[in-house]
Amino acid sequence: MKDSSTLYPSNLVLGLTSRETTGLKKRHDTSPGRAKLEKWLHSSMKIEMTDGRTLVGSFVCTDRDNNIILGSCTEHLRPDEDGREEEARVLGLAMIPGRHIVSICVDEALHSRPNQGALYT
Repeated sequence: MKDSSTLYPSNLVLGLTSRETTGLKKRHDTSPGRAKLEKWLHSSMKIEMTDGRTLVGSFVCTDRDNNIILGSCTEHLRPDEDGREEEARVLGLAMIPGRHIVSICVDEALHSRPNQGALYT
């Protein structure tokens, strides 16, 4: 049996050579968009969807397709014709496809209080 150094050479990370991995380190930019997303991390977020549902939860992450993951998420349905609103349904961790997002509202009040809303401090 081969030892691990021959199976996994030290210059390969996820199939990339060391020359290619140095380029990965340079990709961590501090663009305004990235800074805003980092600021929103673990903030309370309300997302309205194309089917009328509203999801409320803690912002965990997003991707290049505008999909969003919310933690501790609850689902709120649109009120019926009589104006009655159903009780919120607990979803937990939820992935919302970007193509179904109509609007996003972030609770900015948490940012004025240090260490509030952060899950991992």
